[in-house]
Amino acid sequence: MGAEEGKQMASGPAGYAVIDVETTGLRPSWHDRIIEIGVVHTDLDGQVTGEWSTLVNPERDLGLQRIHGISAADVRHAPTFKEITGTMTTLLRGRVPVAHNLRFDTGFLEAEFSRVGVAAPPLAGIGVCTMAEAGRFLPHAPRNLAGCCAVADIPLDGHHDALIDARAAASLLRHYLDLARPESPWPQALRSSAAAEWPVFHGGDAPWVRRGVSAERQRHFLARILDRVPQTAQPVQAGPYLALLDQALLDHHISAAEADALVELATGLGLCRADLDRLHRDYLVALAHGALSDGVVTDAERHELDQIAVLLHLPATATGDALDQAATRASVPLARFALQQGDLVVFTGEMAEDRETWERRARQAGYVPHQNVTKKVGLLVAADPDSLSGKARKARAYGIPIITPDAFARMLA
Repeated sequence: MGAEEGKQMASGPAGYAVIDVETTGLRPSWHDRIIEIGVVHTDLDGQVTGEWSTLVNPERDLGLQRIHGISAADVRHAPTFKEITGTMTTLLRGRVPVAHNLRFDTGFLEAEFSRVGVAAPPLAGIGVCTMAEAGRFLPHAPRNLAGCCAVADIPLDGHHDALIDARAAASLLRHYLDLARPESPWPQALRSSAAAEWPVFHGGDAPWVRRGVSAERQRHFLARILDRVPQTAQPVQAGPYLALLDQALLDHHISAAEADALVELATGLGLCRADLDRLHRDYLVALAHGALSDGVVTDAERHELDQIAVLLHLPATATGDALDQAATRASVPLARFALQQGDLVVFTGEMAEDRETWERRARQAGYVPHQNVTKKVGLLVAADPDSLSGKARKARAYGIPIITPDAFARMLA
């Protein structure tokens, strides 16, 4: 802490820190975790002076993604709370914590601080809750954030984004302050926050990661492969790559985790962009051979070949070329993944249909639903194929394919 900041704290609080968190669930006591934090700083008059936001890797599954709109691909490379603890203590030190439903947000923050060994002051006890204060300043408004903002004529576009919600709560705070002028409506909170003792935390200042900027969503995995003079890919090199590629494409989707695995394997095998282009075309020809095996290529088979070509960044003519080659030359040997009768299948994550329904459908198809991932499991069906759940981490370690429920439904059909 610099001398200027220390002087400011000695004479009073620096202002307000308006907080919003998105979480995996409703209670830290149920092992729910923070997955996004937004903080807006204001001065004592409620004027915004700065804002910060980051996704947070909770090192577990993300809960009901339809509520917060955050996917595992978003948080895979986000910092853990421990890695931003230093930044968070700096953002909150000497400021009055504010939130809409203060006990919820500060309860999660205090749990995260406690998990990394930081004794934070009792934030709810020294803060201001814009939801509770609505009874005084917006007596006829609904208590939720959207309702309060509507009555106070404050825009709220993008609810359940931590920074957007923190900005809205900061606007509510300023509205309350304007209504209370010239007196401060919370003199005790100002005194308590100025006197609150925060431990010094060294480190924990990892870069912040905002929504929608994950590298996986911006760049195709091929763009991360070296573009150099190609080398001939020997079968021993091509085989492992094609097997992993086939596993990744089971659900007609290449997840962020699968893209990372393909890049890592291709790099380890010394394959370049030109090598992969050839292997991808060979893979499509192998699939075309399968489609032609009965002498007829159905519309569904043609559509699948087109989908795979798009996923592999092959040109629009690739499917036609692959079918022509499949009709005139032998296919590259390809060991394709196939789920066998009696194989163990595990489910993870919050799916549109309940897990019991999926398990019943698996049994009807001759597969055996299993509760935990072991090396004997044949397949993991995940609501989010980039899931950070313990089951998903084990499946990746064991080389077990992870597919979406939609892909599993196609497999059952």
